[in-house]
Amino acid sequence: MPEQQDIEWKISWRDEYLKWICGFANAKGGKLIIGIDDKGVVVGLDDYKRLLDDIPNKIHHHLGIICGVNLMEKNGVFCIEIDVKPSDIPISYQGKYHFRSGSTKQELKGAVLNDFLLKKVGKTWEEAIEADATFDEISQEAIDEFKNESQRSNRYPFADKEDDLQKLLVNLRLYKNNALKRSALLLFGKDPRNYVINAFLKIGKFGESDTELLFQDVVEANAFQLADKTIEILERKYFKRAISYQGINRIEVPEYPVEAVRETLLNAIIHRDYFGPPIQISIYDDRFMVWNPGDLPEELTLDDLKKKHASYPRNPIIADVFFKAGLIETWGRGTLKIIDSCLKAGLPEPQFEIITGGIAITLLLKEKYSEQWLTEQGLNMRQIKAVIYLKQEKRLTNKDYQKLNNCSRNTATNDLREMVQRNIVSTSEIGGAGSFYVLM
Repeated sequence: MPEQQDIEWKISWRDEYLKWICGFANAKGGKLIIGIDDKGVVVGLDDYKRLLDDIPNKIHHHLGIICGVNLMEKNGVFCIEIDVKPSDIPISYQGKYHFRSGSTKQELKGAVLNDFLLKKVGKTWEEAIEADATFDEISQEAIDEFKNESQRSNRYPFADKEDDLQKLLVNLRLYKNNALKRSALLLFGKDPRNYVINAFLKIGKFGESDTELLFQDVVEANAFQLADKTIEILERKYFKRAISYQGINRIEVPEYPVEAVRETLLNAIIHRDYFGPPIQISIYDDRFMVWNPGDLPEELTLDDLKKKHASYPRNPIIADVFFKAGLIETWGRGTLKIIDSCLKAGLPEPQFEIITGGIAITLLLKEKYSEQWLTEQGLNMRQIKAVIYLKQEKRLTNKDYQKLNNCSRNTATNDLREMVQRNIVSTSEIGGAGSFYVLM
């Protein structure tokens, strides 16, 4: 019998192995086999008769559960199989909680333990009651936005006619036993960090390496308004737009499709682990990455995100409010919409990764300043030649441009002015003969 996720071998019995039994009970169950070495060789037990009496008693005394303890025999050699069933309630050993994950046993602590205990009793952190919170802490602006969005989506069409805030929050499962739930304050609170300290988002613009942080922002807002406020800052400060003209009409094309950015942010807000660190957005010259704390649901793999899959929201109450507002679906199509938006915009397929205890979605740009990319931006051959020159030499003057393209000063000036307008190059502020251009 091979050792695997739900099977553990031990040469002899030690009382510390009650931790492994505890871990199996808190997970999906499993078998602990005593009398087999780590290579799978049956070495047998001399004291199996005593252990058949002692082990069941120790399990019941220390863990409060009953397991099947069975004698196994192979070629006259005896070992003991302990068959552990998954428990519906949390099981602890000497006040500590253990959990079988993969082929390892982990002791649960902190936020992970809190989340585990809530799930075992059929609750989520969202349902926790904040007895001291009042309606004064709810943002009327956020409530009004929810009403407008839900009426527009027709998923909660009479929300705009609901003037009684308490009744509205009851209907949204955000109010119970004359008290606000934590989820109400996270979704619509004026300052949700009073109750969920890491309910904010960080944005960082990086240079050529992760150690080169050029500038950054912190976005603090309730969950319902966080995506819009983040996009506003991204558009104003971080994202560039390719500029072209059709006749006299100026056309601006965003680096990343707005729908993909928005869907990625909503995905992070709805599925993040709110006991973990804040959502982090890392922006580089060639990619845009959103990371949120929390593992994938056990039912899903990274490959599943690239095809139609069932929806397993980490925070179901928050997800339900976003659904009623028409901001998300409940068919597991969010990641598909991100992929589709990027491909339609001519960008590479986004990357989905598990990184340092969280999920990262990365939107990629085409290779910037490649000849194909420059042609798609509408640059002429003179301008493309100048960009190739800049990639090597780092700076370019008007005179350099004239010499490079064998063109007049007026042509060079017009071409360079257009490249500045398209956000391909920027110019120094020296002025006159000392002016030069660099790539954006």
